Amino acid sequence: MKRVCKLTIGTLGLLFLGVVLLAGAVFAQTAKDLAGTWTLVSADTVRPDGSRVPTFGASPKGFLVFTDDGRFIYLLSRADLPKFASNNRTTGTPEENTAVVQGSVSTFGTYSLADKTLTIKVEHSTFPNWIGTDQQRTITLTGDEMKWTNLAGSGGGVVELVLRRAK
Repeated sequence: MKRVCKLTIGTLGLLFLGVVLLAGAVFAQTAKDLAGTWTLVSADTVRPDGSRVPTFGASPKGFLVFTDDGRFIYLLSRADLPKFASNNRTTGTPEENTAVVQGSVSTFGTYSLADKTLTIKVEHSTFPNWIGTDQQRTITLTGDEMKWTNLAGSGGGVVELVLRRAK
């Protein structure tokens, strides 16, 4: 009887240790964990009533790159941006320009990470209001998946992105 109890307690101890180590691997996030290229899987804006709207349409396109030396760049876009009839980006119609501005955003700068809080220092962005700002995002890394939450999206509301590490 004693032997069974010792085995059970020992087994439970090892199981507990494994869970603690696994939890540490999921929650310990460093800038090195981010380094690389991430592709956009989904982008949703969460409205105050809890409803969700695809931020960049049903099939969003985009990527984020985090470098080892603390720099980042991202481009997020609708898949269905209109082509310009003039074939010249400087002579788009008001409707074409509106669709592109509302359907995409690109930003670059530097970043740092402390646990689940990503701080980005925006050097430049296609949303000029962000230029020169420091912003925070909450991120969670699980294997090759990143969940990114921006409480103050450029189009209003809370934006939630899901990204997958590019291979």
